[in-house]
Amino acid sequence: MKLRTIFTLVFIGAALLRTSTASSEPVAVRHLEGLVHGFLSLRSPEGKTLASGDLIQRATGDRVTTRLVFRFKDGSIHDETAVFSQRGHFLLLSDHLVQKGPAFERAIDMTIDRQSGQVTVRYTDEGKEKSEVERLELPPDLANGLIITLLKNVRRGAIPKSVSFVAATPKPRLVKLEITVGGAESFSVAGSPRKATHYVLKVDIGGLSGLVAPLVGKQPPDSHVWILEGEAPAFVKSEAFLYMGGPIWRTDLVSPIWAPTR
Repeated sequence: MKLRTIFTLVFIGAALLRTSTASSEPVAVRHLEGLVHGFLSLRSPEGKTLASGDLIQRATGDRVTTRLVFRFKDGSIHDETAVFSQRGHFLLLSDHLVQKGPAFERAIDMTIDRQSGQVTVRYTDEGKEKSEVERLELPPDLANGLIITLLKNVRRGAIPKSVSFVAATPKPRLVKLEITVGGAESFSVAGSPRKATHYVLKVDIGGLSGLVAPLVGKQPPDSHVWILEGEAPAFVKSEAFLYMGGPIWRTDLVSPIWAPTR
């Protein structure tokens, strides 16, 4: 491929990415978020339990802080804290993600700050500590740490085609998560039948990378999230990757198991 052709493709890809970012619209608040403490499990596709998790959330006025922590049996940690406002629309203010341990391809510490537009990724590569710092034009529909919250609030007749997401590759880059509905699926609670809406999220890397990634095997697999709709929408389960290029793991709600009494 000639050098001029490469430059042309890069220019077109960048232009397409800027256009899609500029047209982003945030998800409107239908249900205010508040105080939450949920218990989760993380499993392999074969059903093996990999980690126990806690979802801890608190709200002060229209400002919400939500923290998701997975503690792996092998000592690995996934710890993400997102701060967002819910004044009419959901707006991510900051996000801090830490992943370390043998469960992950590399140790990552990523911070997103909306006010400055700065995204910092600290990571290890072949035992060496490195960092990437980028100033990005963060769109209003940025969904890091907010996927479940946003899906609980979308309207079936007006589901956004996509939301924005900052991915650590390890260099921070802005991508799109395309959203489609996979249909309604049945489950039960204590024998009572229910139905959850199945959402499918596909990573659209955009521009030149979107064309090249599938050829080199770097196109991430689709993620899946199930949401119980109604007057109080709730997360049911998900099958998703925790990092770009990582395996699909299943997240479920779990109930406490009490120790036997004497």
